[in-house]
Amino acid sequence: MVIKKFSATLTSPFSAGEFVFQSVVVSDATVILQMICPDRPGLVSALAGWVAANGGSIRHADHHTDAGAGLFLSRIEWQLKGFGIPRDALPEAAQALGERLGGEVQLHFSDALPRVAIFASKQSHCLQDLLWRVQSGELPMQVPLVIANHPDLEPLCASFEIPFVCVPVRKDAKEEAEQHMLQLLEENAVELAVLAKYMQVLSADFLERFPQVINIHHSFLPAFKGAQPYHRAWDRGVKLIGATAHYVTEDLDDGPIIEQTTVPVSHRDEVEDLIRKGRDTERLALARALRLHLRRQVMVYRGRTAVFA
Repeated sequence: MVIKKFSATLTSPFSAGEFVFQSVVVSDATVILQMICPDRPGLVSALAGWVAANGGSIRHADHHTDAGAGLFLSRIEWQLKGFGIPRDALPEAAQALGERLGGEVQLHFSDALPRVAIFASKQSHCLQDLLWRVQSGELPMQVPLVIANHPDLEPLCASFEIPFVCVPVRKDAKEEAEQHMLQLLEENAVELAVLAKYMQVLSADFLERFPQVINIHHSFLPAFKGAQPYHRAWDRGVKLIGATAHYVTEDLDDGPIIEQTTVPVSHRDEVEDLIRKGRDTERLALARALRLHLRRQVMVYRGRTAVFA
């Protein structure tokens, strides 16, 4: 049994390989176990006891009980070195533990760098910020390619030595474009897509075939879903604007929220000021959300998230 939407790691500096732009892991490898199960007494003891019984040294342990849903959520991270179960046998052992406790589990290793494709359109601020954070070691991931529906950002990607693929999306040929993008994701063994101001709506068919997608929306959701949220926020005279990073679902701007950031605005601000200030919130919310996802600190259940930050 596997929970569909999860994903962690620890890093420092970067290296640009022949085909892949990535961070370099320098910390001792750790194991991250995530579990969701029906709540009952003794679960924390059972999990910690299992790690201890196999000689594990726990670095982080976070638990949450959703009383309304009757669910127990847990994230435990321990040092791999010296653990009594070999690395290649750990996934099977974790599944057996989950079955014994009646839960669904996922197991991850901090030195495994996920392959992440970044989608963009014409705006560069989120893409450039993410690539810089990968280069500086803040985001533990590999970037095998950037996909865009316009050619404008190719020079930016070239400066980071990252493959850039332009896939135009016409209204009368959207299905063909999405098929091409899905093929690119498969060929590059991508496990997560990040929409860094990608101004296209992915179809239900695309999401069914590739559900692991994070988006940045330029409003403090659930307020101002859809297009031109800054203009609508200015019309309403709001005193606070924000950005929301969330998992993508078939319902537009309605997926489980990972991270939100805000900035104050005033009556003196014009729409252009809101857009300028909003770019900062977009960069920060997306980078924070992606790091949380990569470090396996996000657990999705019942259309919402638990974030063990």
